[in-house]
Amino acid sequence: MDKNNFLENEIKKIALEIDANKKLLKEEDNPDMIKMTEEEISNLQKQKEALEKSIEATNYSEGDSDLAEKKVDESFSLDPNIATLEIRSGTGGDEAGLFAKDLYRMYMRFGEVKKWKVEENYVGYNEASGIKTVITDIKGQNVYKLLKNESGVHRVQRVPTTESAGRLHTSTATVAVLPKLKKINIEIKPDDLSWDFFRSSGKGGQNVNKVSTAVRLTHIPTGTIVECQEERFQGKNRQKALEILKSKLYTQMRDQHVKSITELRSSQVGSAERSEKIRTYNYPQDRITDHRINKSWHSILRVMDGEIEEILSDCSSIGSQEEAE
Repeated sequence: MDKNNFLENEIKKIALEIDANKKLLKEEDNPDMIKMTEEEISNLQKQKEALEKSIEATNYSEGDSDLAEKKVDESFSLDPNIATLEIRSGTGGDEAGLFAKDLYRMYMRFGEVKKWKVEENYVGYNEASGIKTVITDIKGQNVYKLLKNESGVHRVQRVPTTESAGRLHTSTATVAVLPKLKKINIEIKPDDLSWDFFRSSGKGGQNVNKVSTAVRLTHIPTGTIVECQEERFQGKNRQKALEILKSKLYTQMRDQHVKSITELRSSQVGSAERSEKIRTYNYPQDRITDHRINKSWHSILRVMDGEIEEILSDCSSIGSQEEAE
């Protein structure tokens, strides 16, 4: 499959929608419907133009980022100085979003000390200004090695600021730390991908706010979702989303000890690995406990302010088998 065929097919689909709306416009005599149809045509034309620009901006490298089918290759290497950090709110409503925001701040404050370079790919907020999802690329010395054991379900027990009666709540957030792969061949079929495009709510100027440059990519067989809105052009966001998807699929395959997406899909049935909490942050008792190594630390406010070096060091023995480099 040619590297630009997918984009060209999307352009053709939008062109057909434009033609269909134009035909409806000729037959319509209701002023309100005419206005809505004209707006729809205008929005579709903007998306079509954005995709056409994306073809010029997109440069998928042959044998790596192409959407063509690939066989799984066990030989790969990762860049230990680059990682993708993804944090999502879990159970607990608004409080879960606030906890996700606190976790994100914790890692970012630690990153400031380590002089990491951070680039946000996507961030979505809830109504309480908490974080629903944040996806960030981080560059720094051995960043992946430092953070890789943070992946899992984090649980917090505290009285939320949103709780007027002062009752103790339990909420969760999920953390995923993904490696940057220098070489990875994973079978990804074009028909297994679902692309959604929407307007960015982040930085980037007028282009991202007026045109559907933000991307949501779903890998249908595994239900894996990736979102990206950092770049001004849709094509670059598509490329970055595809790279993150490959890292997520590789990580899932590694964690479940399988070598193909087909095996991964089968192994997900009945799997509860992600539902297992790895750490609890208990505010009333000023205690953080990692359930994998059965160890606790105190001074929770200092930890949430970024002082996590000791915790990361103590957890470094988890999954001691090193990644191939």
